[in-house]
Amino acid sequence: MTVTPAATVDTVTYATIEPNELDELISDGDLGVAASALSALPPGEIAALLDRLPHKPRGVAFRLLPKDLAVEVFDDLSPNSQHRLIEDLGTVEVAAAFDNLDPDDRAELLDELPAGVARALVQQLTPEERDATAVVLGYPRGSVGRRMSPEVVHARRDESASAALARVKERGHAAETIYTVPVIDDSRVLCGVVSLRDLLLADPDEPIAAMMSKPMYAVVDDHAEATAQRCLDRGILAMPVVDRDHRLVGVLTIDDAVAVVEQARDTDEARAGAREPLREPYLYASILSITRARIVWLFILAVSAILTVNVLEIFEGTLEQKVALALFIPLLTGIGGNTGSQAATTVTRALATDDVATRDVLRVAVKEMRVGLTMGSLLGVVGFGVAALVYEMSIGAVIGLTIVSICTMAATVGGVMPLVAKALHVDPAVFSTPFISTFCDATGLIIYFSIAKAVLGI
Repeated sequence: MTVTPAATVDTVTYATIEPNELDELISDGDLGVAASALSALPPGEIAALLDRLPHKPRGVAFRLLPKDLAVEVFDDLSPNSQHRLIEDLGTVEVAAAFDNLDPDDRAELLDELPAGVARALVQQLTPEERDATAVVLGYPRGSVGRRMSPEVVHARRDESASAALARVKERGHAAETIYTVPVIDDSRVLCGVVSLRDLLLADPDEPIAAMMSKPMYAVVDDHAEATAQRCLDRGILAMPVVDRDHRLVGVLTIDDAVAVVEQARDTDEARAGAREPLREPYLYASILSITRARIVWLFILAVSAILTVNVLEIFEGTLEQKVALALFIPLLTGIGGNTGSQAATTVTRALATDDVATRDVLRVAVKEMRVGLTMGSLLGVVGFGVAALVYEMSIGAVIGLTIVSICTMAATVGGVMPLVAKALHVDPAVFSTPFISTFCDATGLIIYFSIAKAVLGI
């Protein structure tokens, strides 16, 4: 095993180390070398390294870190790794690191833990941190209130720049961010925002009311993913979060917004492939956890695929009269499934970026129908030509007309399904590739054999 050093062996400073190398060091008992390699890395790199380790070596590696460094590393770990460390090390050893987390990160971790463990950790918090965590936990899961930081430094609209800057210096160490400062009135109602840069460069006596700009904000009950995406699209470092009375309650920072969007994207990609996302690196995931992530969806798809078998059974007589029709079934079902999946993926992404809403269902249906008709016409011409040359003109007509019909149907259904899911408060990704493909297979076969019977007179 080779660790890449940045200096001589006597004063070794390890520049890089791979997860398998660290795992091997721990397995061989070379804990001194492992500790030196870890301590030479910045906290973020150590966290990324520990996230990719099996949970048992991860616990050993975490114990090798100095206390202050361990606190920083714990903050950067994924919630799943934090959960595993608490299981392996107990609540006492991670109490300091847990106390150092921001309230929103703390709430996310508590959601992952058994109730008894979560209660034990909360009881070890200081009263101030316990109250801040309770604020975040009071909002529903999936809302921006659950992902915001309630620890925020504010300015008052009736004070001067020097007074606001003094408050930032006094309270900034406890806040998650100070680069964007919300401005409130005496009732804590959000009035605007001012940047730290403007505060530093302003005349000390300049009133905040003259400096502040119109805020872009979110309400605590807003959907976290949509809010986070808006934050990223606008490049906002910290978006103020208000309650229904427009009073400031916290901020959503850009790093938390990135985490929300990435988490949602990973879940959507996994479900689009008919599985649940893995909660740990693939190579270190157990066979049982991988099976559990896939098997439920396979059962659902197997049951829904029975529809396709039933359709073939219904049109068995048609196939017996024209055996050549069976040769085109894989082609047609493949085109239908892919067309529907393309439309579903496009609209799901548009939903995530707020380009469309459920009220746009009719406009989306019409648009996708036209797109499907255009693609179907182009593919249908090719299908007609090939089938007519190889078999006969009537078979070519059946294939061409079927491709046009299937593409139009699949694109329309694929585009509408995510909007229907959104209206029913179901994850749109659930209705994407697997279910669209199965639906289009069964419906496409009905269209195919119906056109065949009409054109061929069988």
